[in-house]
Amino acid sequence: MPRTPRLIIDDETAVYHVMSRTALDGFPLGDIEKQFMLDLIKRYSALYLVEILGFCLMGNHFHILVRMFPEHKFTDEDIKKRYVAFYGDDRAFADGWIPSLREKLSNLSEFVREIKVGFTRYYNSGHSRRGYFWGDRFKSVIVENGETLINCLAYIDLNPLRAGIVERPEDYRWNSLGYHIQTNNKDDFLSLDFGLKEFGVMDVKERLRRYRRYVYEAGALDRPGRNQVKVIGNDILENERQKNYEISRIDRFVYRTRYFSDSGIIGTKEFVFGNYQRFKDVFMSKREKVPKPVAGLDGIYSLKRLQG
Repeated sequence: MPRTPRLIIDDETAVYHVMSRTALDGFPLGDIEKQFMLDLIKRYSALYLVEILGFCLMGNHFHILVRMFPEHKFTDEDIKKRYVAFYGDDRAFADGWIPSLREKLSNLSEFVREIKVGFTRYYNSGHSRRGYFWGDRFKSVIVENGETLINCLAYIDLNPLRAGIVERPEDYRWNSLGYHIQTNNKDDFLSLDFGLKEFGVMDVKERLRRYRRYVYEAGALDRPGRNQVKVIGNDILENERQKNYEISRIDRFVYRTRYFSDSGIIGTKEFVFGNYQRFKDVFMSKREKVPKPVAGLDGIYSLKRLQG
């Protein structure tokens, strides 16, 4: 069966949640490998027409929340400066080369490919091996600005807590909150947007404070691990009794986070519908798709209904 073409918005600024998993068993990404991976993302984000909103590097996969800018927002001189700064020399540019270079630097697939290929070469060289390091092609979800973006960014930063690695998101060195707090956003690598510019929060420190508050509230529910034998532990049962079995907004956030990785498009109903109309000819299904509400996240819709 042919693969569904990737959903890419070429002519507008757009945000994507990118995920990719290794093909190797276990957790091949240790601290040294994660640092190299982070350096690659930082290096290529200075070359490509992107803004990194958030990231998380885990032992066997990574997440990047990236804003891609269309090529028409950059002049020929902008492209030349990025290229020369990246390669470190003032080389001559052949006639007709700048348009093709601009097209490449505004391409999400090229951006992610460079990072993954660069890491594979590094890893294989250091481990005297050949072959693939990454599994299937990377997944990407179009993410709307505003509340959807904040939810998605929180989902990414909470990965190490869900894995039981740390108790606080900023204690993890390889996610965006850890990078903000531990390095004071060294080299201005990460955007200071947090999706809160949409709500008129202009002070940078206040945006970071509000985002941290949101992450802590969203991550307040401690759910059991996937491999537990008991389906529901005694502590969970007692917790539900104390809550009189009511489902809180935080509970719903945790239960519905798969939408941030398994949807094609996520956002308000108008955002999802408008972008579906843009891409409807790439879907093999002839039936008209309609935005489906994400239960528990008020006002947020998904391109496709996921199994419950």
